[in-house]
Amino acid sequence: MSTIPRDPAEHPREQRLAETFVELADTLADDFEETEFLRRLGARCLELLDVSGAGLILADAYGKLRTVAVREGHEWPRGLLDLQRDGGPALDCYRAAAVIGPVDLTAGPAPWPRFTEQAVSHGVIGTYAVPLRLRETAIGALQLFRTEPGPPRAGDVALAQSLADAATIGILRQRAIARSGLLADQLQSALDSRVVVEQAKGVLAERWGVGVDTAFLALRRYARTHRLRLSELARRIVDNSLDSDALRDN
Repeated sequence: MSTIPRDPAEHPREQRLAETFVELADTLADDFEETEFLRRLGARCLELLDVSGAGLILADAYGKLRTVAVREGHEWPRGLLDLQRDGGPALDCYRAAAVIGPVDLTAGPAPWPRFTEQAVSHGVIGTYAVPLRLRETAIGALQLFRTEPGPPRAGDVALAQSLADAATIGILRQRAIARSGLLADQLQSALDSRVVVEQAKGVLAERWGVGVDTAFLALRRYARTHRLRLSELARRIVDNSLDSDALRDN
């Protein structure tokens, strides 16, 4: 028995969820930029979750954290993220690589008094944070802010974690590609340097009628004495921009 295909227009949230996961997976573009990617993730959270603001902290390859906040027309999410340099839900979430909350900030003393005071003053009643993680390793945290009373909508925390997981995979994949590209460039540069040094050794050996080892010793000695990179000196020998006799007399 055949079924009638469902019209996506009848299920806008379901359709947007599917589109969002595809969007978060697409990090292979040449113009990929992490900050813009995080802003897009925050914007999708505002669209798909019952929240009033979203913020993210992300660690770079050296562990340095930066923040990205999303809330149309308001600056308080960024301020609340910046307050957490000494402690807060997002920072705790990142350090523990675990979900923090949901927390009712009006229910009593919270572990982060400074953050809580500022959040409540901006009308934020509740919050929760989910880690940007792959297995046990976290690279950041996604924090959601709520200005309406009551707990988050059923399934929202799990959905937020799923979005964070998808974003993490995309970010790590892009970073791996960037690292492999950098390594390839470094290896090519090292190979090019080695080739030009060998060429310079051959040039000097032929001009002076000596062995390549003697030529290399002269090349290295001149580079050290004049504080030049060996490859740079070698290129100058090969393209005749430096008189080779200067090396022989050095």
